[in-house]
Order: sequence, then C-alpha cells, then structure tokens
Amino acid sequence: MSDDFLDLQTSYGRCLRQGGFIRYFYELFMDSHPEVRELFAQTDFGRQDIALRRGISAAIAHAGGSNLARQTMETMAHVHSRDGRAPVSPELYGYWIDALIKAVEAFDPQYTPMLGQRWRTAMASTVGYFVQRF
Repeated sequence: MSDDFLDLQTSYGRCLRQGGFIRYFYELFMDSHPEVRELFAQTDFGRQDIALRRGISAAIAHAGGSNLARQTMETMAHVHSRDGRAPVSPELYGYWIDALIKAVEAFDPQYTPMLGQRWRTAMASTVGYFVQRF
C-alpha cells in the first residue's frame, strides 16, 4: 500500500501560515548541537529559508514516492554529501528531524503525537536517502 503523506503537506501548510515557522526551526536546530551552529556560520538565511521551505515539501513528496521529487532530492543529497558545497555529517540528521518535529508541534494547531510520528517516518526516509549518498 502506497502512502503519499498528503496529511504532512497539509500540516506543513498550516505551519507556514502561522508565520515564523522556518525561523523557529532554525533556532531549535542550531541550538541542538554545537556542530550545527558552525555549519550555518556563513549562511545567507534569506536564501536558506527559501531552500528549506522547498526542501521540506520535496522531502515529504520524496518519502511518498514521488518521481517529481527525485531530482530535487538527488541535488540536495549531493549538496550535503561529503563532496558537496555544504556537507552534513550523517549523525546530525537526527537533530534535524527532532527540531523539525518540535517546530511542527509548536506551529501546527492540529498537531497530534500520531501526526508527529508520521512526520518522523517520512523524514527518516529522506534522511536515509541523504545518508546513503554521503
């Protein structure tokens, strides 16, 4: 049975409508581990915010098996690979997922623990893809 995670796209839309979601995510993520803050030391957050907005939506689509998201995920995985322009150690992805779930919980007025687990499942799929290509 296929799962397209449309409930997560809807949840994500609710988060974005609240305003401040992306910024709050970054606060949580950067505070989660000392190495994370270092990764963003030279970051243009105007551009990064847009990239993350698109990236989360693509990650949900990818987890659901979307062929349309495949190229986006391949590009993002390369950027964050060992040889990419913004390498991310595989051990930091758990902090990324945790920060994302906490941000969703704070910004989605319809958040439930079950929805949080679905977010975790979908993002684990995408993170696994990135880790394989590291």
